[in-house]
Amino acid sequence: MKRHGEKITLAQGGAGGLGNLHFKSSVNRAPRQFTYGKEGEHRKLRLELKVLADVGLLGMPNAGKSTLITRISNAKPRIADYPFTTLHPNLGVVRSSEAHSFVVADIPGLIEGASEGAGLGHLFLRHLTRTRILLHLLDVSSLDPDEDVVAKVAAEARAIVEELRLYSEELYAKPRWLVLNKLDMVSDPEDLKARLLKELNWEGPVFGISALTGVGTQDLVYQLQSWLDEESRKEHIEQDIADGTHIYDERFAPD
Repeated sequence: MKRHGEKITLAQGGAGGLGNLHFKSSVNRAPRQFTYGKEGEHRKLRLELKVLADVGLLGMPNAGKSTLITRISNAKPRIADYPFTTLHPNLGVVRSSEAHSFVVADIPGLIEGASEGAGLGHLFLRHLTRTRILLHLLDVSSLDPDEDVVAKVAAEARAIVEELRLYSEELYAKPRWLVLNKLDMVSDPEDLKARLLKELNWEGPVFGISALTGVGTQDLVYQLQSWLDEESRKEHIEQDIADGTHIYDERFAPD
């Protein structure tokens, strides 16, 4: 069930039998006949909740997802400098303007093997299936000067994408933007960004931000709102076509 007020039949009710009055006649004023009704269906149901959000955040533990949702929305998740701080999905309303807003969902961080039960993220991946777009956060910082950051981040990015594919083709096929987080801790952000995108062979949208300081987050919000608005417009047009509703486009209006 995806829409407010939607109804679905989960089990058919029973059929009532015929009572005494049905058999009443001029010669049988007090009948005792009756018929048994039919018993209704019995079912055991397990209901699974999927949160409804426009944007889903995914990434490794400590990628900065909770910090980002705190920065751009009204959500106040628990934040700490250790993995698996987030233990349940968090929803936040992002207001890009007085008239526009969207909902973002943050789930526990994923690790390799999540689709098979490793870590906590696999328990909540289903909550991302109803989102319209995914933000893939990558932690591009490093405390080890000898570490190959590009190789490390690229490996983590590929691991997350593979977990999406193993969990659900639908989730794997969703629009996905890369968000390079913690750029304030990188000495040469543009060089790292260029090398990472080349390593990943990434040609989609990419944003560099610092969720902690807020750098780059406002542009990310505006771009998300613009994309969501355009997708809504397309969906309305497609629905109008399916319903046979007349569509007026001022570009083709007579002079």
